[in-house]
Amino acid sequence: MAVTTIDSKGFPHASCKGMIKIEGTGRVYLLDAYHGRTFKNLKQNPSASVTAFDEHKFRGFCLKGKARLIHEDELTESIVKSWEERISGRLTQRLLKNIREEKGHRGHPEASLPKPKYMIVLDTEEVVDLTPAHLK
Repeated sequence: MAVTTIDSKGFPHASCKGMIKIEGTGRVYLLDAYHGRTFKNLKQNPSASVTAFDEHKFRGFCLKGKARLIHEDELTESIVKSWEERISGRLTQRLLKNIREEKGHRGHPEASLPKPKYMIVLDTEEVVDLTPAHLK
Protein backbone atom coordinates (compact mmCIF):
# COMPACT_ATOMS: atom_id res chain seq x y z
CA MET A 1 0.00 0.00 0.00
CA ALA A 2 1.20 3.48 -0.77
CA VAL A 3 0.79 6.16 1.88
CA THR A 4 0.86 9.76 0.70
CA THR A 5 1.62 12.64 3.06
CA ILE A 6 2.32 16.35 2.56
CA ASP A 7 5.77 17.79 3.26
CA SER A 8 6.57 21.21 4.75
CA LYS A 9 6.69 22.77 1.26
CA GLY A 10 3.22 21.44 0.38
CA PHE A 11 4.43 18.68 -1.94
CA PRO A 12 3.08 15.12 -1.79
CA HIS A 13 5.33 12.31 -0.65
CA ALA A 14 4.35 8.68 -1.33
CA SER A 15 5.91 5.63 0.28
CA CYS A 16 5.03 1.95 0.65
CA LYS A 17 3.97 0.80 4.11
CA GLY A 18 2.90 -2.50 5.62
CA MET A 19 -0.85 -2.71 6.07
CA ILE A 20 -1.97 -4.57 9.16
CA LYS A 21 -5.75 -4.26 8.93
CA ILE A 22 -8.70 -2.19 7.78
CA GLU A 23 -11.74 -1.92 10.02
CA GLY A 24 -15.26 -1.69 8.66
CA THR A 25 -15.40 1.86 10.04
CA GLY A 26 -12.66 2.86 7.59
CA ARG A 27 -9.85 2.97 10.12
CA VAL A 28 -6.61 1.72 8.55
CA TYR A 29 -3.59 0.42 10.47
CA LEU A 30 -0.15 0.48 8.84
CA LEU A 31 3.33 -0.17 10.15
CA ASP A 32 6.48 1.66 9.16
CA ALA A 33 9.99 0.29 9.69
CA TYR A 34 11.70 3.69 9.48
CA HIS A 35 11.48 7.18 10.97
CA GLY A 36 11.77 8.83 7.57
CA ARG A 37 9.86 11.43 5.60
CA THR A 38 6.41 9.94 6.20
CA PHE A 39 6.95 10.15 9.97
CA LYS A 40 8.25 13.72 9.75
CA ASN A 41 5.40 14.81 7.47
CA LEU A 42 2.69 13.29 9.67
CA LYS A 43 4.10 15.03 12.74
CA GLN A 44 3.61 18.36 10.90
CA ASN A 45 0.37 17.59 9.04
CA PRO A 46 -1.95 14.64 9.78
CA SER A 47 -3.59 14.70 6.32
CA ALA A 48 -2.80 11.51 4.44
CA SER A 49 -4.11 9.04 1.92
CA VAL A 50 -3.66 5.32 1.43
CA THR A 51 -3.83 3.93 -2.10
CA ALA A 52 -4.34 0.26 -2.79
CA PHE A 53 -4.84 -1.36 -6.15
CA ASP A 54 -4.97 -4.76 -7.79
CA GLU A 55 -3.26 -4.44 -11.14
CA HIS A 56 -4.59 -7.82 -12.30
CA LYS A 57 -8.23 -6.97 -11.61
CA PHE A 58 -7.73 -3.33 -12.65
CA ARG A 59 -9.39 -2.01 -9.46
CA GLY A 60 -8.31 0.19 -6.62
CA PHE A 61 -9.22 2.64 -3.90
CA CYS A 62 -7.77 5.77 -2.35
CA LEU A 63 -8.66 6.34 1.30
CA LYS A 64 -8.23 9.94 2.45
CA GLY A 65 -8.24 11.12 6.03
CA LYS A 66 -6.34 12.15 9.13
CA ALA A 67 -3.56 10.03 10.57
CA ARG A 68 -2.08 9.70 14.00
CA LEU A 69 1.15 8.06 15.09
CA ILE A 70 1.48 5.22 17.58
CA HIS A 71 5.08 4.95 18.75
CA GLU A 72 7.10 1.73 18.86
CA ASP A 73 6.89 1.32 22.64
CA GLU A 74 3.07 1.45 22.41
CA LEU A 75 2.77 -1.34 19.82
CA THR A 76 1.09 -4.44 21.21
CA GLU A 77 2.60 -7.88 20.89
CA SER A 78 -0.23 -8.95 18.56
CA ILE A 79 0.49 -6.07 16.17
CA VAL A 80 4.20 -6.91 16.00
CA LYS A 81 3.29 -10.59 15.51
CA SER A 82 0.97 -9.61 12.64
CA TRP A 83 3.87 -7.72 11.02
CA GLU A 84 6.19 -10.72 11.41
CA GLU A 85 3.56 -13.04 9.88
CA ARG A 86 3.18 -10.70 6.87
CA ILE A 87 6.95 -10.59 6.36
CA SER A 88 7.18 -14.39 6.68
CA GLY A 89 4.36 -14.79 4.16
CA ARG A 90 6.00 -12.45 1.68
CA LEU A 91 9.34 -14.24 2.07
CA THR A 92 7.66 -17.59 1.51
CA GLN A 93 5.89 -16.37 -1.64
CA ARG A 94 9.09 -14.86 -3.03
CA LEU A 95 11.01 -18.05 -2.29
CA LEU A 96 8.40 -20.15 -4.09
CA LYS A 97 8.48 -17.82 -7.10
CA ASN A 98 12.27 -18.04 -7.19
CA ILE A 99 12.15 -21.84 -7.02
CA ARG A 100 9.66 -21.87 -9.93
CA GLU A 101 11.90 -19.33 -11.71
CA GLU A 102 9.05 -16.83 -12.07
CA LYS A 103 9.55 -13.09 -12.42
CA GLY A 104 10.47 -11.22 -9.30
CA HIS A 105 13.33 -10.05 -7.11
CA ARG A 106 16.03 -12.71 -6.86
CA GLY A 107 16.98 -11.65 -3.35
CA HIS A 108 14.87 -11.49 -0.22
CA PRO A 109 14.74 -7.80 0.78
CA GLU A 110 11.98 -8.41 3.35
CA ALA A 111 14.44 -10.37 5.48
CA SER A 112 16.52 -7.24 6.06
CA LEU A 113 13.63 -5.01 7.15
CA PRO A 114 13.94 -3.83 10.75
CA LYS A 115 11.09 -4.22 13.23
CA PRO A 116 8.42 -1.53 12.91
CA LYS A 117 9.30 1.85 14.42
CA TYR A 118 5.73 3.12 14.68
CA MET A 119 2.19 2.56 13.49
CA ILE A 120 0.06 4.88 11.39
CA VAL A 121 -3.65 4.91 12.18
CA LEU A 122 -5.67 6.59 9.43
CA ASP A 123 -9.27 7.58 10.12
CA THR A 124 -10.84 7.60 6.65
CA GLU A 125 -12.95 10.63 5.75
CA GLU A 126 -13.33 9.97 2.02
CA VAL A 127 -13.09 6.91 -0.22
CA VAL A 128 -12.27 7.32 -3.91
CA ASP A 129 -12.95 4.32 -6.14
CA LEU A 130 -10.14 4.18 -8.71
CA THR A 131 -11.80 1.46 -10.80
CA PRO A 132 -12.62 2.71 -14.31
CA ALA A 133 -16.40 3.25 -14.67
CA HIS A 134 -16.76 0.79 -17.54
CA LEU A 135 -15.32 -2.02 -15.37
CA LYS A 136 -17.59 -1.51 -12.36
